[in-house]
This record gives sequence, structure tokens and C-alpha cells, in this order.
Amino acid sequence: MGSGKSVFGKRLAKHLKLNFIDLDKHIEQKYKMTIPSIFSTFDETVFRNLETKELNEILKQDNLILACGGGTPCFNENMKRINSTSISVYLQLNEKALFDRLTKSKTKRPLIQGLKHDELLNKISKLLNEREQFYNQSKLTISGINMKVEEVAQLILATTD
Repeated sequence: MGSGKSVFGKRLAKHLKLNFIDLDKHIEQKYKMTIPSIFSTFDETVFRNLETKELNEILKQDNLILACGGGTPCFNENMKRINSTSISVYLQLNEKALFDRLTKSKTKRPLIQGLKHDELLNKISKLLNEREQFYNQSKLTISGINMKVEEVAQLILATTD
């Protein structure tokens, strides 16, 4: 959440001349609801099940860059499926960098909407502690600060050799 997966994924897809899919945007378009609306109308469990269903369909495709939501790898054995079909990349950021980015986009993110400064810091710390074990299963870990598309593309291509 907030590491730049969607923005960087689009740039990487363009550089590698591949299609790009943002899983959250895909879900919003298919179900004609925003992610925050799905969370508030149903609950996180319903969202995670929809997310897994759509992820499984997308993973059947070849030659694309997929930006998952920050929680995607952490539910329903998703990380195992991602790694069995794809080259997974963890864009790693520290808590301060995530805080700086997420402060600007809180209203779009149901897990942090309405949180005050200290609450947001605590939530980021809690989520990282819960999720890091899944993120660390990625095939590549790359610093999310000052990433260069060309360098990441080279790392990914080297992984496919």
C-alpha cells in the first residue's frame, strides 16, 4: 500500500512493451464499485475473495505487468499462486516513506480512511509487520525509492533467463 506499484508498473509495462493491469482498477471496473464502496457495502472478506477470484483469472494471461493491492499477497494463498506463475517484485519502502505517500491518498484507501497522524503511523507499522512475511517471498526485492525503470527491467529479464 503506497509503494508506487501502479505508477511504476505502468512505466515498466510501457518500457517492456507489455500490457498493464492494476488489480484494484480491474475489480472496480468489473464490479462497478470502488474498493472503498466494496469494503463499506460488504466487508474485507468479501473484497479479498473477489480479489482472489480476479487475480486467478489474470494470472492465466501471459506477458503482462500486474500491480496488486498491498494486501493481495497476504490472503488465500495468493502469494504462492503469484510466485508459481510470475516474477513477483516487492517494491520496498520504509515506514516514513510510506507515511509521506499515504498521507496524500488516505481517502482512497479503506484501511486507513479517517486515521489521524499517530493512528496512521501505527497502522502502517502494524500492516508492515503483518505483511512483510508475504512480501519477502517475492522473487525480487527492490528499493521503492529512486527506482529506475530500466534497472528494474534488467533485473526482471535476468530472472527469466
